[in-house]
Amino acid sequence: MITRQLGTTGPTVSALGLGAMGMSDFYGPADRGESIATIHAAMEAGVTLIDTGDFYGIGHNELLIREALQGKPRDKMVISVKFGALRDPAGGWNGYDASPAAMKNALAHSLNRLGTDHIDIYRPARLDPKVPIEETIGAMAEMVKAGYVRHIGLSEVGADTIRRAHAVHPISDLQIEYSLISRNPEHEILPTLRELGIGVTAYGVLSRGLISGHWSKTRDAAPDFRSHSPRFQGGNLDANLALVEKLRQVAARKGVTVAQIAIAWVAAQGTDIVPLVGARKRDRLAEALGALDLTLTPADLAEIEAAVPKGAAAGDRYNAQGMVMLDSERR
Repeated sequence: MITRQLGTTGPTVSALGLGAMGMSDFYGPADRGESIATIHAAMEAGVTLIDTGDFYGIGHNELLIREALQGKPRDKMVISVKFGALRDPAGGWNGYDASPAAMKNALAHSLNRLGTDHIDIYRPARLDPKVPIEETIGAMAEMVKAGYVRHIGLSEVGADTIRRAHAVHPISDLQIEYSLISRNPEHEILPTLRELGIGVTAYGVLSRGLISGHWSKTRDAAPDFRSHSPRFQGGNLDANLALVEKLRQVAARKGVTVAQIAIAWVAAQGTDIVPLVGARKRDRLAEALGALDLTLTPADLAEIEAAVPKGAAAGDRYNAQGMVMLDSERR
């Protein structure tokens, strides 16, 4: 397995990480046995980074990871956890809290659910507009000093917030959506990260399955959160799937799948970037891992750019309410 370091101060991890969210939430029912088998298959393939959030399945995801890692060497896995989103018993959303007290409470519960004495990378899932980022990171730095957290990460924040957070404590990496059709980080965020020596864990590299090559128009009414996503609706879906067909032609000429070329494109944007793949099944994981064997030449990259030009995506990546929550999208 190829490895990459997350920034100048972060851990060294596999060049591909596993995002576990879909095993517990947002994409409809998942098979518990297959989910655990997929985590095991990832580990056997050399994947060392697994990403979760304490609000994925309202704790279910952390408990699933605990079960999957039972009996495995703890120091072989880098566990990344997001916190801050508030849920209610019905699964609804009750806002966001990244205050120091809330963070310490969330951390205590995550440590218990995961059955571990430390979390490798701990990060607020979003910027809390009620709490200065300096207060959140300062309290997290206390948890690093106490040994409960090894590294501090960020998620979906903009350049100014990144600088303010990094001034309080070194940041290992920013988790942000980055794909062929989600390229806003290139404007200001990626240059800022590279200036400061902060890595990237890129999620949504297949845009929630939209550019995986496996999505079709007949699935646009999927009974999960994608049914509310602008990119999966009406004419936007048609336009985006047309882009996928152009990408499919490029992939066919390389003898690979659409998903593999999309993942390889993200990985080719810099050795400081680690793509996260949300595989819920072993066959999808195997396909994603195949992207690591794909080398894209400058000619390949130019051909991909021509097929899916920057800014070509139709629709925002979240609905209006979700976009408001993204500090990373503020201009």
